[in-house]
Amino acid sequence: MPEKRDYYETLGVAKGASDDEIKKAFRKLAVKYHPDKEGGDEVKFKEINEAYEVLKDKQKRGRYDQFGHAGVGGAAGGNPFGGFSSAGGQNIHFDFGGGNFGDLGDIFSQFFGGGGRSQGQNRGRDIETSVTLTFEEAIFGTEEKISLNIDAICDHCKGNGAEPRFGTKTCSTCEGSGQEVKVINSLFGPIQQAQTCHTCRGRGKVPEKNCIECNGRGVKREKKDIKVKIPAGVDEGSAIRLSGRGEAIASGAPGDLYVAIHVQPHKKFTREGDLILSEETISMIDAALGCELEVETVDGPLIMKIPAGTQPGTDFKLSGHGVPHVRNSGRGAHIITIRVETPTNLSRRQRELLEEFDENHKKRGLFG
Repeated sequence: MPEKRDYYETLGVAKGASDDEIKKAFRKLAVKYHPDKEGGDEVKFKEINEAYEVLKDKQKRGRYDQFGHAGVGGAAGGNPFGGFSSAGGQNIHFDFGGGNFGDLGDIFSQFFGGGGRSQGQNRGRDIETSVTLTFEEAIFGTEEKISLNIDAICDHCKGNGAEPRFGTKTCSTCEGSGQEVKVINSLFGPIQQAQTCHTCRGRGKVPEKNCIECNGRGVKREKKDIKVKIPAGVDEGSAIRLSGRGEAIASGAPGDLYVAIHVQPHKKFTREGDLILSEETISMIDAALGCELEVETVDGPLIMKIPAGTQPGTDFKLSGHGVPHVRNSGRGAHIITIRVETPTNLSRRQRELLEEFDENHKKRGLFG
């Protein structure tokens, strides 16, 4: 993977550029490289958009200045759609969009390289459902069991719709084609329209005697328990597709199962791409003198050294304690922002000591 360019270099501005200078540089480049414009460049447009999304945000820009690209978690830019194939025979793909399922066939055929099926192919219905994960389950992955009532191939007739020891015969309605042709009168005259035969449901054949379990449909409603492997690193709004785990159809391929991911908020942590963000509060004395601080991470408590003179709002990076990357190895960082607590309700002696400290500071400087 090529190394990312410096965001300031991408926008053509100095590191100390003002917000207005950054905005003007972005607009100029966005107009120049917009992919809808003749001579535009989609790759460059995405690159400058990624840079702007970070540098326009005060907190993200601060972390980028301190830690580089690792400080912004790789959340911006890149292809927001990615694939994942799990072990155990599950064919799973991910949509990292906003959770709008719309035309699922078109979405997945476009982004997952042939995941959708061609129009006109007889296939079962796609099923949509959702699972809710804890913050930790989304970070480290888990396995969920989903119970669905769906059409499944009838065990009694093995899907052909006929009672055992009876066969099938050519459908008299469509004469074995599986389609009916209807003539519709329109403003432009009679139009022929082909549609699935309502008698044989597109199979071209009908049972000589209907199956007593499914009444000749070849499928019947059943409760199915399906195990879904959730890989580490999924996020709110992700979607998983399990190929062939949707509803069955007697004369074609089964549909797909789409599982939307919802993640419960954490009481302490927030997430930004592959970064985990949290805050810790220390006393004014610990900030001035330095200390060792036990901090909470998704991997358990860790001891972090706070250097003397730490200022409020300082960020510390714990590499490798963030979110695992879904599409490759490694993990992001955990960024901890330090807040400094100002003492209240001072005793007389505490107030005297602070006044003495302030007087010495004015005479010699804070570190004199």
